[in-house]
Amino acid sequence: MNERPNRRGFAARPADPEQWVKATEPRPASDGNAGAFTARITIDVTPDLRGRIKIAAFGRSQTVADMLRDLLAREFPPTPGDAS
Repeated sequence: MNERPNRRGFAARPADPEQWVKATEPRPASDGNAGAFTARITIDVTPDLRGRIKIAAFGRSQTVADMLRDLLAREFPPTPGDAS
């Protein structure tokens, strides 16, 4: 019989979750700021909410990601003493 290939799953759990959460990789921002860092956040939303978010972003001529980044930046501004 044919044996299935031993592939690592897309969402495989990291060996060290604490290190995985804290790890960041530099990625050039669209504004040319090569020192910018990104971190991925995943949330579960209903299909209805997802649709409303996409329609709102389209109506503002923005991507969903850019719109949500702006929203999060407004809701959670840097506080004095935070690392920049």
